[in-house]
Amino acid sequence: MHGFPAAPRREPMFNAPPVVIGLAALLVVIYALFSWASPQVQDAVIRNYAFVPGRLTISIWPSRALELFVKANSDAEALEQVRAMRDLHVLVGGPKVWTLVTYAFLHGAWSHVLLNTVWLVAFGPPVARRFGAAGFLVFMGVTAIAAALAHWAVAPMDFMPLIGASGSDSGLMGAAARFVFQPGGPLGPQTYPRPLRREIEDLPAASLREMLAEPRVRVFLLIWLGTNFVFGAFARSLGLSDMPVAWVAHLGGFVAGILTFPLFDRRRPSA
Repeated sequence: MHGFPAAPRREPMFNAPPVVIGLAALLVVIYALFSWASPQVQDAVIRNYAFVPGRLTISIWPSRALELFVKANSDAEALEQVRAMRDLHVLVGGPKVWTLVTYAFLHGAWSHVLLNTVWLVAFGPPVARRFGAAGFLVFMGVTAIAAALAHWAVAPMDFMPLIGASGSDSGLMGAAARFVFQPGGPLGPQTYPRPLRREIEDLPAASLREMLAEPRVRVFLLIWLGTNFVFGAFARSLGLSDMPVAWVAHLGGFVAGILTFPLFDRRRPSA
């Protein structure tokens, strides 16, 4: 006896876990409130919640502030740094360690927040399904911290506030690279018949060695690193941005996403 053919599966046009949608909405709402606030409120928010590398440095090594004050008497660049310290109240309030996370919730323009939200919605769903809501949020915090510390490592006396979720978004891309190139994955070799193809969030993750041995992954890493460097390091000279782009922070988040992925993944590793 012949049965009726199964009805084709309907895929929703917009399908993302609530934790991803909620976080994306939160980023947009925070920027909307920030953009509508008075300049005084905006300055207070940046002072208290943006990450300032120089503040962390001076909190750990106070002598660096004294050296900068002495140097400011004869060096115009040092004088500008001292003025930035004054404007940001760097010598007041200690290291403000919470800014290692809170900076990721702040953005400088609608284009900035919308771009980061698009990347979050693009790469967040499969990672969120693998990690669970709580694990996903912790992962985003960890990659935000890693991105900020990477930026601090290369610019310890920089007093330009760091803001934006792009470091955590880069972490999502790094985490996704651990499984999207696996057999049956959207960017991996298609060895499974389409009806039996695995869901992306159920793919076994590759080990770091397996990942780096895959040619597709190596090409992806080269392209990602190259474009991040060019559009990050030369964004201002190419006229792509009015502000410096913290491309090292992106790199820090990306590497943290790759390395910390096994700590959060609830799926079994590759055999």
